[in-house]
Parts: sequence; C-alpha cells; structure tokens
Amino acid sequence: MPSDQTVQIDAPTPPPELRPITEDTIKAALRQGFADFKAAPAYGLFFGAVYFLGGILMWGLATYTGHAFYLILAAFAFPLIGPFAAIGLYEVSRRLQEGEELDWGGVLGVVFAQKDRQIPFLGAVIVFLVMIWVLLSRITVALFLGNERIVNLFSSADVLFTLNGFAMLAVIGIVGFSVAFLILSISVIGMPLLLDREMDFVTAMITSFEVVTENLKPMLMWAGIVVAFLVIGMLPAFLGLLVVLPILGHATWHIYKAAVE
Repeated sequence: MPSDQTVQIDAPTPPPELRPITEDTIKAALRQGFADFKAAPAYGLFFGAVYFLGGILMWGLATYTGHAFYLILAAFAFPLIGPFAAIGLYEVSRRLQEGEELDWGGVLGVVFAQKDRQIPFLGAVIVFLVMIWVLLSRITVALFLGNERIVNLFSSADVLFTLNGFAMLAVIGIVGFSVAFLILSISVIGMPLLLDREMDFVTAMITSFEVVTENLKPMLMWAGIVVAFLVIGMLPAFLGLLVVLPILGHATWHIYKAAVE
C-alpha cells in the first residue's frame, strides 16, 4: 500500500496463502494493539471519537423518541460496523509495522481513497447484515410481546421479567450472536486484506471466512475478547469506546498479518 495520499490501483492479486493461528497469536495481537495505541494515541482517539459521537447520537435519538428499548439493539449493532470505520487504524498499524512516517494527510488520504476500491462493498454487506439483525429483533419483540404494552426499557422493564420476556431475550441473543459472528467471520481478515491488497470483496470475505473456520477456537476466543471489550467500552456513556475500539482495530491488523503469507 503506498504511503502517500495517492493510492495506486494495482493489478488484482490472487488469494493469499493462509497460516494457522493459535490462542497465543490472539494474545500477541492484543498486546501489539495496545502498543500501537500507545505509540500513536492521537490517531486512536480520533477514530475512537467516531464511535463515541455515534453512541451519544443514538442515546439522544432513543431519548427523544421515547423508544429506549431499541437503544440496546443499536448500541450493539453500531460497533459491528467497526471494521469498516477502522480502516484508518489499520493504516496506522501498517505504517508503524513497516517503519513509515505517520502523518494525518497520508492516513486520512488512504481512508478517503478506499471509496474507489472494494471496501465500500464489504461495508455495505456488513450494514445489510446489521439491518437484518435489527429487523429480526423487532419481529421477535412483536412475536413474543405482541399483547404486552412496552413503551421503552425503563418504563416497561417488568415486561421483560415474564416467560415471554425471557424467551424473547434468548431468541434475540441467539440471532444476535449468529449475525455478529458472521460479520466477524467475513470482516476480521477481509477488511485489512482489502486495504493491503488489490482484491475483490467476495474473495476477501471467503478468505476471511476460511481463516475463521479453520482456526475456530482462537477466533472464538477473539470474538469473546471483542464482546467483553465492547461491553466495558460502552460504560460510562460510551466513553470507553475512545480507547477500546482503537485497540481492537490495531489488534485486528496484527491478526491479519499473522494469518496470511
């Protein structure tokens, strides 16, 4: 990937050779993610601020409309598009790893230049899957609580502590985990791969899915780390996302570099 603001479009490259990854790979990538954040905190905080402001906006909309129940769905769906917004973090980690100079114009130029490449297509797939998740969740609420009056989570929380309420939460959890893991599977390697190489987004998704399925145990470990970090990062008032998401973004780049030749 060129280090200046002008991104050269190279000839398409074949799918990369894959390497096995282990739990130690995940731990090492997480340590490297911390190290990258410490080495370039301004960039991490800048890109993390996107998530923070998004969280505040969602909270404001939920409060204004009076439908705070759906804030839970939105709060977990919003970070799922993180791989698309983390392009800048991948570029920072790439430059740090290769010893290249960090400059705002170059990093933001690379992010902006992705509009002419394949990443927007994968981003659209991710957004589509998130919309499907939200739609299925709303359908689930209607099926289980159709006869109950629920205004929002805070004024109608007692509805959740019923048999139908528990069943609804279980179904939403299963559906949410399935969609979230699918998004992780196609993007964890797919997004950085599209930044690093000239490749169509379908091949990138397939390659990413292969990495996850062939290294299921460590990737489930990574999924658990992502969920734990996101839950912590949403408190208080989404402020933790300023730090959590940059670390996860940097670490994802290092997982990618460990997984491909």
